[in-house]
Amino acid sequence: MASSMAVLPILLCFLLICPYAAVSAVRYPAPGGAAACSRLFSFGDSFTDTGNYVTSLSPNVTVLTLPFGKTFFGQPSGRFGDGRLIVDFITEALKLPAFSPPYLLGKTAGDFRHGTNFAVAGATALNQSFFKDLGLDLSIIPPYSLNVQLEWFEHVLQLLGPTEQERKDIMSSSLFLMGEVGANDYNHLLFQKRPFDAEIRPLVPKVIQQIENAIKVLIGLGAKTIVVPGNVAMGCIPRFLAMFQSNSSHGDYDAAGCLKWLNDFAENDHNRELKRMLHRIHHPKITIIYADYYGAMLEIIRNPLKHGFTKDGALSACCGDGGPYNSGSPFSCNATSTLCPDPAKFVSWDGIHLTEAAYSFVARSVLDGPYAEPSILSKCIS
Repeated sequence: MASSMAVLPILLCFLLICPYAAVSAVRYPAPGGAAACSRLFSFGDSFTDTGNYVTSLSPNVTVLTLPFGKTFFGQPSGRFGDGRLIVDFITEALKLPAFSPPYLLGKTAGDFRHGTNFAVAGATALNQSFFKDLGLDLSIIPPYSLNVQLEWFEHVLQLLGPTEQERKDIMSSSLFLMGEVGANDYNHLLFQKRPFDAEIRPLVPKVIQQIENAIKVLIGLGAKTIVVPGNVAMGCIPRFLAMFQSNSSHGDYDAAGCLKWLNDFAENDHNRELKRMLHRIHHPKITIIYADYYGAMLEIIRNPLKHGFTKDGALSACCGDGGPYNSGSPFSCNATSTLCPDPAKFVSWDGIHLTEAAYSFVARSVLDGPYAEPSILSKCIS
């Protein structure tokens, strides 16, 4: 009789491939004409990963069990959420025939003809060796940094375009989603309780430099349209709210209940420097779109009822362990977790990642505006 380990790869492929074959709906038709961005290549971490992490590192993680994937796919899809991610909504908006599959499930040029997804949950902008030198526990820091993902992309580009002219054509007609990436460079240190001012804040220029290097690589290869998201509102993430609750006073929170110092770091340290960097590399023949994930997320946190969420769903995880903010421990969402009755009313899915409803709001906000400079669909139409 076949062992469970022998059956596992077959089950894994079924869970990850079926969502791509089943989806054909287009939720956001491009205004004014057909999409000109004929492929989508995406990089980043778990906010964008559609299956690379579970394919490459750990097929036994809870993300491959319900309730993950319950809202849209009806089964786990390798995504860290209850349904579609921002990248999925962008794929639909570009009228691509199916969601871009994870890179590690592709083999031939045909598998990548509409683009692919290089993001890996837990991935960082800086190389894994950097965190090893800091003495961090590497068990949740995968060896798939932004540099590695760029190497994967260059392999795909060679497969798709045997000649230099073909590669230039591919680059100029594709949309590139650079993240969100960089948040984990800070998160891993926060989770391992490293000193904020001495070790975490000084990482910002190093992270920004790595993102800049990656953008310049894509531009050097011929990219014409690149979306660069900022960091999310870290101070509103339930896991961080629970982590720092015992050390926080009333004055540490804003009117919405988010940690002011952590949001200030995300917006005024990381995002501000990211925008300055994008301004420095501005080129009149290249469109670089800053996607304001921070602003879009903060909008629904501050005005949940206006956007279809509940007040309780603004800062508590839908799926968790019942602790503070329903996120008393990391990665506490599993088949036995405390699950909210309607994920569409909650902003956070598992205390770290967002629900499909929240991802949908952020996606609409950068596809059509006002949380993108300029909006994606204003540049991705013929």
